[in-house]
Amino acid sequence: MSAVTPTRDGYAEARPEAVVLGRGYRITVLTSRLVRLERQPDEVFTDLPTQTVQKRTFDVPDFTVERHGDGVELWTEHLHVTYDGQELTPGGLSITLRHRAQSAHTTTWHFGDDLSPVTPGAGNLGGTARTLDEIDGACPLEPGLLATYGFSVVDDSSTALLTPDGQVRPRPAGGQDLYFFGYGLDHRAALADFFRLTGPNPLVPRFALGNWWSRFHRYSAGSYIELMDRFEAAGLPFSVAVLDMDWHLVDIDPTLGSGWTGYTWNPELFPEPAEFLAALHDRGLAVTLNVHPADGVRRHEDAYTDMARDLGRDPSDGLEIAFDITSPAFVDSYLARLHHPHEALGVDFWWLDWQSGGASKVPGIDPLWMLNHLHYLDSGRDGRRPLTFSRYAGVGSHRYPVGFSGDTIVSWDSLDFQPFFTATAANIGYHWWSHDIGGHMHGVKDDELATRWVQLGAFSPVNRLHSSSSAFSSKEPWRFGREAERVMGRYLRLRHELVPYLYTAAWASHADGVGVCRPMYHDHPAEPEAYQVPNQYLFGADLVVAPITRPADRRSGLADVRAWLPAGTWVDLVSGLRYEGGRTLVLHRELDEMPVLARAGSVLLLAADPAADVTAAAPDLAVRLVPGADGHALLHEDDGGAAPDVADRYETAFTLTWRSTGEGTADATLQVEPPRGPGAPTRRAVVLDVAGASSVAEVTVRSGTEPGAGPGTGARPESGVEAHDLAQQGPSPSELGPAVRLDLGVLDLSSGVTVQLTGIRLPVLDAAASVFDVLDRAQIAFGAKESAYAVVRNLRGRARVEALHALDLPGNLFGALLERLPDETL
Repeated sequence: MSAVTPTRDGYAEARPEAVVLGRGYRITVLTSRLVRLERQPDEVFTDLPTQTVQKRTFDVPDFTVERHGDGVELWTEHLHVTYDGQELTPGGLSITLRHRAQSAHTTTWHFGDDLSPVTPGAGNLGGTARTLDEIDGACPLEPGLLATYGFSVVDDSSTALLTPDGQVRPRPAGGQDLYFFGYGLDHRAALADFFRLTGPNPLVPRFALGNWWSRFHRYSAGSYIELMDRFEAAGLPFSVAVLDMDWHLVDIDPTLGSGWTGYTWNPELFPEPAEFLAALHDRGLAVTLNVHPADGVRRHEDAYTDMARDLGRDPSDGLEIAFDITSPAFVDSYLARLHHPHEALGVDFWWLDWQSGGASKVPGIDPLWMLNHLHYLDSGRDGRRPLTFSRYAGVGSHRYPVGFSGDTIVSWDSLDFQPFFTATAANIGYHWWSHDIGGHMHGVKDDELATRWVQLGAFSPVNRLHSSSSAFSSKEPWRFGREAERVMGRYLRLRHELVPYLYTAAWASHADGVGVCRPMYHDHPAEPEAYQVPNQYLFGADLVVAPITRPADRRSGLADVRAWLPAGTWVDLVSGLRYEGGRTLVLHRELDEMPVLARAGSVLLLAADPAADVTAAAPDLAVRLVPGADGHALLHEDDGGAAPDVADRYETAFTLTWRSTGEGTADATLQVEPPRGPGAPTRRAVVLDVAGASSVAEVTVRSGTEPGAGPGTGARPESGVEAHDLAQQGPSPSELGPAVRLDLGVLDLSSGVTVQLTGIRLPVLDAAASVFDVLDRAQIAFGAKESAYAVVRNLRGRARVEALHALDLPGNLFGALLERLPDETL
């Protein structure tokens, strides 16, 4: 059953051979694990796209059907569907997984079963929520696609229909339209088919991956530019300038409304908007303006007269124009009069801050979803790459990035919830949450809390510092203590180093459905421990991040976090500590350290200069090698066009071969394949950072790559060999962590390049010295320090562990000391 049937333009029909029809119902077998179930008494079924679903044309799997009167039984390789053909009831409709999900007793879904999340790591694994407005800590999540028992249901019964002429209309009432996902623990496959059904995550512009500055504050053009220049002078890079609502007229005649909604620049603060926006662009900043559209358009707005005439109104009556996102005439004028003129001045995208509920004039059409849909489509006109910044409006909202999570409370509980919230959103395909980093309002000033939040932001999909209008709550690093300021600056610079890595992750999100930030169980579904670390997540292709979200112990000065590492050797890129995986452990860190771990052999592709323009491919590339094993990495780039396809993508492959040569020494070979893709750059400056190394004895660079040494063209090396100038090596200035940097200069990659490193010197861990550092910082009795240090120096193995435990050290010192002792001594 695999014939190909083309679909009509504007429709989303399944292939006819996938359809089983009965009286008042239709069952469509999309894959062997994905089934559509429709109940429509009038038998008028829809093949139109919906708010959620974009395409139903899948390769039809083999399946078997048996009729029983009005009812039907249906078997695929993975599912058994039983339906009595009547109104949907728990007893009349059920689907059983033919292959049990690991460790799950539940194998059957009955119509009406509650699939809400239970607890992190069990049951339905959760999706996301519409907003975190005024949340202090955790909030309930909507169900996601993934569950430990292996199935979920997406209810598409009440979403709007998208017609071929570009209009949106409600569904007829009374029908039911369900999609059953029965993928067991094959989470990657469930999400891949979800994106085939609903459409992919769009490719965000590169500038969205840098730091965003945002504050609810009455800036003027002069004060905003002055702040941007101060950031630059302090070495704090930003790529997006956010202007909250005070860019427009706010203090208006009370008879006109509240001033919350507005579209007219405040001439007192911004007398020349075009010049102001140009000045921001000259500083490498994209610009977004905040709008609250719910109150419509009042007579004080510059665009009022033209809008009134567009809508057949007499402007002289001065009556407000109500917001009506379901009216095509209103929408056309709303975009043309209220938004396009500002974009012509230099506004790059809009912050759609809808806080006004889900009701519209057309039943079932959420105005937030309509705003996201229409603005996103409109933002891509004239060959621009589309982008909006708005709130989540239900399943399918991933097609309209970036998401604004809302106004959270400044508290440790809010910080503690955000890693889980961000990663878990990938369970419903939502990859691009932007939080108010540092929290929005209330709470107390806490330098440690603010610093840990900036660290989380640096390793989040989007890093947007934000705060309320309070004079005391702004997030400039210099408004905190010196140590907090230093650490915040480090992680803001590190964020811009990560942009090439993050843009490759953005391509993986778009083309492969892999979340930029995702729970551990996405990549390790069969490992029970992967479900028990809710705040830990995978970040891009290579990194495991375990954010610190609780205050440090005041006696040790170290914060801690429980983490699980998959099998293999892992290196903390910030602290330099190494771990053998396949276990759960507790990590202890100082304020300037956040656990960011890479598997040995990882090749991380970063920007060498954090101050470089992030809108284009990094001119100077820093290739960070993580010692200890072979590895491979891909760099994905493009020409910055509106909608590059995979065929237009630039791809450069890097292969690391690692060989230990003795105590603390190693040799390595890095092969760089010729870049692929039309117009891919073939010349670029490259530096190598060898993580944890102190020196390299010899470096040679050859044109070409060795056959059989890694994936790619296998071009033979040319005869010429360039001996690298060893004077050009030294400590890496990267904010990521200790490394030796080798400056290879500008390389011609057209035939590939092979770099041979000989005599890499890696320091051997001095456990006693590391323990001494921890004890020296600890705020405890000198006698306790001396006793612990004596145990470490004089005992080994089990005796050392038992003696340390017997000392009953305060706080988390016992765990911190054990973490710094090599595994072979335990």
